[in-house]
Amino acid sequence: MKKIVLVLILTTAGRLAWAQMPQGERPAGATRPAGSMARPGGAPGQGPQGAPQAPAGTGRVTGTITDAASKEPVSYATVVLLNPATGKAVDGTSADDKGKFSIPRVPAGTYTVQISFIGYKNLEKPGVVITEDGNTVALGTVTLESSVQKLAEVVVEGQRSLIEEKVDRTVYNAEKDETTRGGDATDVLKRVPMLSVDLDGNVSLRGSSNIKVLINNRPSTISASSIADALKQIPADQIKSVEVITSPSAKYDAEGSGGIINIVTKQNNLQGFTLDLRSSAGLRGSDLGLNATYRVGKMGFSLGGGGRAMYNTPGSFTNEQTTYRLLGSDLSSRSLRSRTLQTADTRTNNLFGRYSLGWDYDINKYNFLSASVQLGLRNGTSYQDGLATTTEFFDGTTPATRSLRDVKVLDNSNTLDATLNYTHTFATPQREFSLLTQYSRNTRNNDFSNYILTGEGAGSTRNNQNDSYNEEVTVQADYQTPVGKNQLVELGGKDIMRRVNSDYTTLLNGQPAAGLNLSNVFTYRQNVAAGYASYTLGFLKSYTLKAGARYEYTTIDADFRTDKAPSIPSYGVLVPSVNLSRKLASGNTLKAAYNRRIQRPSLQFLNPNTQSANPLNIIVGNPTLEPEYTNNYELSYNTFVKQTSLNFSTFVRNTTGSIQPVRTPLEGGIIQTSYANIGTENAYGGSLFANVNLNNKLTLGGGADVYYATLDNNVSDPLYAASNQGWVASGRLMGSYNFSKGWGLQAFSFYRGRQVQLQGSQGGFGVYSLGVKKDFNEKKGSIGFGADNFFTPSNKVRSQISSATLDQNSLNVFHRTGLRVNLSYRIGKMSMAPARRKKSVSNDDLKDGGGSDGGNGAGATPAQGPSGGRP
Repeated sequence: MKKIVLVLILTTAGRLAWAQMPQGERPAGATRPAGSMARPGGAPGQGPQGAPQAPAGTGRVTGTITDAASKEPVSYATVVLLNPATGKAVDGTSADDKGKFSIPRVPAGTYTVQISFIGYKNLEKPGVVITEDGNTVALGTVTLESSVQKLAEVVVEGQRSLIEEKVDRTVYNAEKDETTRGGDATDVLKRVPMLSVDLDGNVSLRGSSNIKVLINNRPSTISASSIADALKQIPADQIKSVEVITSPSAKYDAEGSGGIINIVTKQNNLQGFTLDLRSSAGLRGSDLGLNATYRVGKMGFSLGGGGRAMYNTPGSFTNEQTTYRLLGSDLSSRSLRSRTLQTADTRTNNLFGRYSLGWDYDINKYNFLSASVQLGLRNGTSYQDGLATTTEFFDGTTPATRSLRDVKVLDNSNTLDATLNYTHTFATPQREFSLLTQYSRNTRNNDFSNYILTGEGAGSTRNNQNDSYNEEVTVQADYQTPVGKNQLVELGGKDIMRRVNSDYTTLLNGQPAAGLNLSNVFTYRQNVAAGYASYTLGFLKSYTLKAGARYEYTTIDADFRTDKAPSIPSYGVLVPSVNLSRKLASGNTLKAAYNRRIQRPSLQFLNPNTQSANPLNIIVGNPTLEPEYTNNYELSYNTFVKQTSLNFSTFVRNTTGSIQPVRTPLEGGIIQTSYANIGTENAYGGSLFANVNLNNKLTLGGGADVYYATLDNNVSDPLYAASNQGWVASGRLMGSYNFSKGWGLQAFSFYRGRQVQLQGSQGGFGVYSLGVKKDFNEKKGSIGFGADNFFTPSNKVRSQISSATLDQNSLNVFHRTGLRVNLSYRIGKMSMAPARRKKSVSNDDLKDGGGSDGGNGAGATPAQGPSGGRP
């Protein structure tokens, strides 16, 4: 049974590898993997990849393939008819599970039959003659001899790597990592090369948080207000892989200056019915999930649902801040204004739910429909217990103040995403048209309450109620067609109609706060119309060039209703992209890329509501923010040394109008944080990642991302000028070992280095985990145990801010030691069904503290199939 499964995996991998290889890169006379030469799906009178094919005849070639040593059948071996004059393939097939094959409708002529399979030496039978009468040539039993060298390669290729480097992206195969069981998407993303995740779940790519996160190539409104919150709603058990695209092509939205992240959840194209139950219970959290799939004939359904609870997360924080009064034109003349010390204990409880219903229908051979509805729920509560504040003033008249209060923050939301997509394919391979539509809405209530226990206003309550929603309607049309050998043209258009509304009110003891100008309604309408063109060329056998341009025009209408609306002009942007890759003779790959990106501010940066859960550290959005623009340059090299895969990459990122937090002291020791388009933000760095597989038992992987950041607001006045620079480093190390009888062990560690900000820095931290799993009942079920941060019961993160008018030092302590038990069981049976090409909407355009975009992207060759779609 194990041998059959391995053969299926290797054969499928061989077919995919061949399908993704441009024709110019295939060795002369090389065979296609088993089954990849079937005539169905090709244009009339054409062979694979649109190559000319001889007229069909009446001859036939048959035979049976066996192992020379064991005499056992060689299942799924590749059989190809070669033209002996040119060495090119004319026709071919694959052997069945008993090693038998038959190539029908062979025209008259003389051929060479070539037989191959992974782990065996190629065998050629020359002089096979088909007469005009259409005779049958029976080759009888054909034996293949094993190849020691190729068997060594099977060990490497047979097990899918945890990290895969493809021509246009880095892929992390999350389904192979058991240490994430019982976690969420943030736990998965910590393991992905080039990504960094802070303790709040905010994601950055090579130090940039200006990224777009997609789920199955589609955006979701859950990410419109907070990427961190969106990721916490996705159970780790449901993630198949994570794709990182650092240089997106013109096909993708211009937004996401740092790059694109696509989270691929577990799907299949199988016939039958399955039901999968997964649960986890632990010290810090628990989850329960149920997923079902059913497919019969041309129609398929999927239904999934589950919930995740996070609890018992105690912590604490200490904050010291000093403000200064400027007396002259230089820093030496400033004087002390106030000094504040704050301390509190913290805790957080969260309950997440995610439910989905999917449907797809194959109308006929060339027309496909798919639809889906997804619902996400969040119920979050965080507390600051005993928030003690002491403020000392240095004006000689204002007495010191002391207060004690309890703070409660509610963050509840629900999200609806509905899609309807149509795809039309043609007889010509790779020619395709798709029409994609999506409706999304996220409704959110983000409220806080301050219960003043002692000090000024003792016994009173201050509340802020902020109801908001983000609504999007998207229509997208794409067309692609080959225009010659190894050439592909892609054209498309898209329109995103977005409406954001925020209604906020401040209450004192349950009554509206009169005269404080803290209540308002903010409405923000945005329309983004776009068109793109992209051209892909494979040339000189080993080169692939993908170049394109995208133009986007944005119109904005902002309205305060009770206040003067800001004037935000419309703007257009042209974003070019160029991606070049070369496959070296050794099989290594060299890639270079350039693209220009834009990043629009999202609701969390625009919302003018005053968030004052901590009355001395308030946050106010800026509705007049402009987009930021980034030029990205990248050079990378992928190689393989024996059983170790290595990836080296370097990059340069230049950003103008970078959106950054700006902190300003106000009267009474209050610090206000808002957002502004500062002058420039540049980053120069690189990354290294290695993955080694020893005998399909021990797998080790690890790497580091290092870059040098420079930020400058380009203000000439020394009192208000701000700049900062420094090195930032992150790294990860993971390993797994497969024991006998279904036992397995996996370990993971991650360190996120100090982050450089315009006015200071945020301290680094580390996490690690260990998991053990036991499969039972022929791998239908499994039980596992996991532990997190078991040697270090707390994480301490130190941050500091410094400017002409403010010095601030803070310490946050998080208690993250966790223990959990995982259980899963699957019932039902599926059988193989043909793969279908599908498309999905990708809105890749809002800066929101971490996000991105995905799908097939830069550097895709014509042989890779439709860009942006997944098979």
